[in-house]
Amino acid sequence: MPRSGCPVSIALDMLGDRWSLLIVRDMMVRGYRTFREFQRSGEGIASNILSDRLQKLESAGMVMREAAADDGRSTYYRLTPKGIALAPVLLELLIWSARHQPTGAPCAVIDHMEQNRAAVLAETYRRWAERDPTPILPPFQTPAEKASANKKSTREKPQKGEPRQ
Repeated sequence: MPRSGCPVSIALDMLGDRWSLLIVRDMMVRGYRTFREFQRSGEGIASNILSDRLQKLESAGMVMREAAADDGRSTYYRLTPKGIALAPVLLELLIWSARHQPTGAPCAVIDHMEQNRAAVLAETYRRWAERDPTPILPPFQTPAEKASANKKSTREKPQKGEPRQ
């Protein structure tokens, strides 16, 4: 039962936990469809929590299960029309966060998304409609991974005769 009739409160009742929007993100922009892909997303979600959130998203009408065409024993998860309707929300959340917090998102990618919102959303909807699992975005580096990569790329070049690392 919702706390109030406020649309934000009702949305948070469905999506306000730590994992639900990340699962939706993985389906929407990374093309993930299987339980195993969600587990390996790099977010560190426990299998029992993942199972619970997928069931809640399914009960809320945002995700559906279907048998994999290539292997009827496997289950694919797919966003419903209600789930894919979150695309503009996730796009704005991604842009907002990248602009106001340190993230692993490359600035050029965020700039492109910010300047081409309609095209990014159109491509997201196309891939969903065509069941195209090609990722729109790759997994981002964590801020620590990004800092480590920057350190490696700015190391001094070896002096003549020194081995390269």
